[in-house]
Amino acid sequence: MKGDTSAFAEIVRHRQAMVFSICWHYLQDRSLAEDVAQEVFLELYQKLATLESADHVTYWLRRVTVNRCIDHGRRKKSRKEHAMDEVPEPAAVIAENDPLVLKKLQQTLELLPEKQRMVVILRYQEGLDLAEIGELMKMPVNTVKSTLHRTLEDLRKKMTRKLGEIRYAIF
Repeated sequence: MKGDTSAFAEIVRHRQAMVFSICWHYLQDRSLAEDVAQEVFLELYQKLATLESADHVTYWLRRVTVNRCIDHGRRKKSRKEHAMDEVPEPAAVIAENDPLVLKKLQQTLELLPEKQRMVVILRYQEGLDLAEIGELMKMPVNTVKSTLHRTLEDLRKKMTRKLGEIRYAIF
């Protein structure tokens, strides 16, 4: 891998879906996700000679993608925010893959702070284990665990509606 620039096209072909997936799920903007993914691969091309193995490339791509997404998320000045009072109450029993629930969950995820949102995306969208997330985000595993736990509790609270004295949770 080290110094093998001819392998660049092969790396892009095999890893572009992973990079784009992280970008899209974090940024929720296809055009911006494509731009960030392109930046990541441009940087990979410039650093390819320093990477030693396929595993090193995968780790490096995830790490740089996470950092670029968080950077772009912080720069985004006009983030869509919706007051919880403005979101309508569910009127019926919710199906397992209800698109309205998924949209509500997506909107709620967008309101999370950058690091919390990235931990959730890496865990549940990318399927990384806690140690991998900790390594990528330069956080101790216990911090990843507690961040994930607090974030999920926060999401549950935001996705729960109170009807009379009974609370109905969406998930």
